[in-house]
Amino acid sequence: MNRAPLSLLAVAVALTAVTGVAFLRPGEGEAAPVADRAPVPVERTVLTCPRPTGAESGSTVYTAFTPPTDGAAERDGEDAGEDGEDAGPSAALLPAPEYLPGDEEDGGEEDNGAAGGGEAEPVVPLTEPGAPVSARVDDADAPALSGTAEQELAPGWTVQQTTVVGSGPGSGVLGTACQAPDTEFWFAGASTAESRSDYLHITNPDRAATVVDIVLHGAEGPLDSEAGQGLTVPGGATLPVRLSTVSPEPQTNVAVQVTARTGRIGAQIEAVDQQLGADWLAPAAAPAGGPAVLPGIPAGTRSVRLAVYAPGGEDVTLDVGLAGSGGTITPAGYETITVPAGTLTAIDLENVTRGEPGSLVLTPAEGSGGGRVVAAARLTIGDEDEQEMAFVQATGPVGTRASAAGNTASGTALSLFAPGDAVEVEVTWSAGAEGGESVSETHTIDGRTTLTLAPEPPEGTEGTFAVTLTPRGGTLYAARTLAVEEDGTAGWTVQTLSDDRSTVAVPETAPDLSILMD
Repeated sequence: MNRAPLSLLAVAVALTAVTGVAFLRPGEGEAAPVADRAPVPVERTVLTCPRPTGAESGSTVYTAFTPPTDGAAERDGEDAGEDGEDAGPSAALLPAPEYLPGDEEDGGEEDNGAAGGGEAEPVVPLTEPGAPVSARVDDADAPALSGTAEQELAPGWTVQQTTVVGSGPGSGVLGTACQAPDTEFWFAGASTAESRSDYLHITNPDRAATVVDIVLHGAEGPLDSEAGQGLTVPGGATLPVRLSTVSPEPQTNVAVQVTARTGRIGAQIEAVDQQLGADWLAPAAAPAGGPAVLPGIPAGTRSVRLAVYAPGGEDVTLDVGLAGSGGTITPAGYETITVPAGTLTAIDLENVTRGEPGSLVLTPAEGSGGGRVVAAARLTIGDEDEQEMAFVQATGPVGTRASAAGNTASGTALSLFAPGDAVEVEVTWSAGAEGGESVSETHTIDGRTTLTLAPEPPEGTEGTFAVTLTPRGGTLYAARTLAVEEDGTAGWTVQTLSDDRSTVAVPETAPDLSILMD
């Protein structure tokens, strides 16, 4: 029997009559633009953590935390796993095996646990918001990590990685916050000098392999870095790259650009100095036209080496400010810094803080083009024979909310900077990983000043804990300094805090069959 075929439009109309069509409707009386939407909590967050250290004497503490979020998604009883039971919310990290060029790999799908499969044991798994979880790893071969938080554990999920190395080159404290993957990262203040052993750790959190390009920039412009082009990182794996192998010419200060041709990656630099120990150098925010803010320079900092790179096509002149507890001043002798286009400029700001904590503020000078800048500072602290370094990079503002995990009652200090008008901020110290209760307090940061706070956890708080900052209007920048002393090894590290991207604006949709009739 021959039948006339249905037209495509008829099929679409028939299906739409049953299922409906959802689409965005601009115009009068209809859905508002995305920018006008009330943000909703994210339902999935991905983080990557670099390999802690290869030192035999290294010991690493991970602390994971998700702050409570109103309206965060919860799984209902109908959304169950394959076994028919409610899987519930999840947040955990899994090993990302190290990959070196020449290792056997298929260049495609990897299933090693880090990308979502396998039987690897999860690290610091969370079960509820507001309750931090801590774990210690003493294995010198501890791998990089990658993982996902879902449902109510996703908004603001943060993991702190703090490593103590007791002896040898790079001894001291290395600290970093595990990062959200992206397609491109910029670093300033790295080095390929003989006294430094800087490794770029690239982690691929997804199943498919990706190809990554590394470009180094020095005082005269881009360096010969063909060895950094077209590096393959298998799915779920991590790739360590010594920067001195990317460019054969030793450079005391370099900027590093890391780009994924496909997919997304995490990237952080492990900087090891023969005399000054080691710490993690995190990517810098690269603002255009606005100030570059480096908060969290601790009291007692002996020297500050500031490295600034101008990635655009025009020279940039910056006014240098130091914001302390009494206001923002211009450091004598360091009033401005000019960075030629496509080059990196480094200057030593000796004793710039004069023993007071503060924040560095780099503002485009009047008449300057206001192009993008990538900035970071190497800080040194301690006596002449026992100095240790840490890094602080230009960062974005706290925005709606930011958290830092891994705090201790005796070694934590917050640095809060308000670049404009005074800002009121709610500071919440969580319960400890081994017990206690959370406590909140409100502080006001006067305009153009830096306020330094130490935690006062309530009695009964045990173990490391988290801090969450919630500004009540205004712009706020923040950093956390962590001093650690363990088994005779003392050191410190600084992590900046920016918006935790726990919410997203989602446009409304509505059913409408009329679009099929046009």
